[in-house]
Amino acid sequence: IYDRLFSVENPSEDKDKDFLELLNPDSLKVLTNCRVEMALKDAKPNDHFQFTRLGYFNLDKDSQDGKLIFNRTVSLKDTWSKVKNK
Repeated sequence: IYDRLFSVENPSEDKDKDFLELLNPDSLKVLTNCRVEMALKDAKPNDHFQFTRLGYFNLDKDSQDGKLIFNRTVSLKDTWSKVKNK
């Protein structure tokens, strides 16, 4: 699951830090051994789905039988507002 590349909304605003310090360590999460409904085995590349409480996903063109790859296109919650309030 791809997330924001940077841990702050606007990395260019912080002149005292190198942009590498502002990288989000969770910008890529690879989830394995996940379970989905059997109907998804018939999905075609670029078919889109909503996974409850996670967001909207497309089936990746590199998916194979028995090894489906879903890419999140939109998450369902915005955490920037939480980060700004801290």
